[in-house]
Amino acid sequence: MSRPRLCRKINFNPQVTYFKPQGVPLRLLKKMELTTEELEALRLKNLKNLDQHQAAKIMQTSQSTFQRILASAYNKITQALIKGQAIKIIKQP
Repeated sequence: MSRPRLCRKINFNPQVTYFKPQGVPLRLLKKMELTTEELEALRLKNLKNLDQHQAAKIMQTSQSTFQRILASAYNKITQALIKGQAIKIIKQP
């Protein structure tokens, strides 16, 4: 039996939930899903310029978990940009 997932603190509620390449209808694009948790990690690291330890503390998680969340976000965004996919921001339960 796996360990239950802990709630992470997210202090950001995005108003925009889709990004897509210009000139291609959304219905024709594959979608990459980015969680609000991943978006918050990107916001803290890149916009607030916090180090991983500080950001992990704000999100109430360990530094290693924060690193995994951040790596997942970078991977998804890179794939979407390279492959010309839409990015959909979703809320996790």
